[in-house]
Amino acid sequence: MKILISADMEGATGVTWPADVLPGTPQWERCRGMFTSDVHAAAQGFFDGGADQVLINEAHWSMRNLLLEQLDERVEMITGRHKTLSMVEGVQHGDVDGIAFVGYHTGAGTEGVLAHTYLANSITGVWVNGVRASEGLLNSHVVAEYGVPVVLVTGDDLTCADAAGYAPRARTVAVKDHVSRYAAVCRPPARTAADIRAAAKEASALAVRYEPVSGGPFTVELEFDAEHLSLSATVVPGVDRTGERRVAYTSGTMYEGIRTFKAVTTIVSSAVEEQYG
Repeated sequence: MKILISADMEGATGVTWPADVLPGTPQWERCRGMFTSDVHAAAQGFFDGGADQVLINEAHWSMRNLLLEQLDERVEMITGRHKTLSMVEGVQHGDVDGIAFVGYHTGAGTEGVLAHTYLANSITGVWVNGVRASEGLLNSHVVAEYGVPVVLVTGDDLTCADAAGYAPRARTVAVKDHVSRYAAVCRPPARTAADIRAAAKEASALAVRYEPVSGGPFTVELEFDAEHLSLSATVVPGVDRTGERRVAYTSGTMYEGIRTFKAVTTIVSSAVEEQYG
């Protein structure tokens, strides 16, 4: 059994504030340990459940956040940016039996601690075939095309509720309860680690590959907080404006769809001005 852990940081234990997840800040340095604790606990739980291999893919910001030296010695980790499938890199090789979304969060324009989709503020909403999409939902469509089930999701309580929509069989662990975008009722890492490890052990039983599923075509619509960002997004072929602050595109597969999404967000982020957005 091989498990892939896609590790994001906004949904990690103790994280509630932008500085908690911005590389280079003192708070980020502190929260790296709690983030690593969540991922370490998930890996241990999967090994408890019979996994032979656990591959971790860093999925937050610079994708250089986890403390490798504090992880279980049996794991392997993909660290760094510029990967074919970004947050779910590693799923495409045909040997992954289940995937865990650890430290995930809710999507742009919804309630949740540090809620966003890819870009912290510029994107105010994402929809896939008319359904509002978090990063979890987007990535679930990608991994389905490789026949890989989502078996575990951790984050705040609203992230767990969101996961019920795209991975209803997955085990979930709420490491904190939403109060506002920048506040939560948090549990200490010793407690959340125990909860995550137990859930991952149970989730191991769900790690069974199935026939790849394509739900395509996928029409992806993005809404931005400024008119000029929608215009900049149309630099990407196939992306058209559908409103002053909206664009949309259609892809036959989510493999193509997520790569186009990444191209759009890269272009848009370069068009954001410091003071006015």
